[in-house]
Amino acid sequence: MHSPNPISAPINPLYLDHACVIVNKAAGQLSVPGRLVGDCLASQVQAHVPDALVVHRLDQATSGLMVLARGIAMQRVLSRMFEDRRVHKTYVAVVQGLLAPDEGEVDLPLSADWPRRPMQQVHVHGKPALTRWQVLGRDPAAGTSRLLLQPLTGRTHQLRVHMMAMGHPIVGDALYGSSIGPSRMLLHAQGLQFAHPATGQPMEFDSPAPF
Repeated sequence: MHSPNPISAPINPLYLDHACVIVNKAAGQLSVPGRLVGDCLASQVQAHVPDALVVHRLDQATSGLMVLARGIAMQRVLSRMFEDRRVHKTYVAVVQGLLAPDEGEVDLPLSADWPRRPMQQVHVHGKPALTRWQVLGRDPAAGTSRLLLQPLTGRTHQLRVHMMAMGHPIVGDALYGSSIGPSRMLLHAQGLQFAHPATGQPMEFDSPAPF
């Protein structure tokens, strides 16, 4: 079965105005073009909104909310907001094991694991990385916990490596856990909160996890 044509595939944006576009990325879809020619979210959006520009990315295996800027000026504003940690993101994940505490945080520096690229690793000389987590539910029969995750920093693979470092890798994570189980990694970008890049008005978006 062929991938949908990026030019004709509908994007069904959650929000669209003169400054930005909010869309849902599917699990398994690239955020931006990769080395292999194929469908990606940026191409799909740009086919309908030609001035849409990428501000941040989600891992290919992660689904959920992404914001794209309209034009260079808005891209600069939104990029700075991400850099200054003025964009608040929340994720839902299902991890292996039953966590005893109801909430906590992981404060471990991360760096590239060059011999095993694109993998990342906890490293004493890495960049600071902080993740807060809260248990939403536990499934004793499956031996899993459902978590709300809030990355306070934006490092590559941060949530995936931090959960692995806790001893509770994300279910379906073939890089840091086990590919045995569901057909996708159970990590979803559920919430976005930020000030509108042009008007400064508060904006909040929610996308329920599909698992």
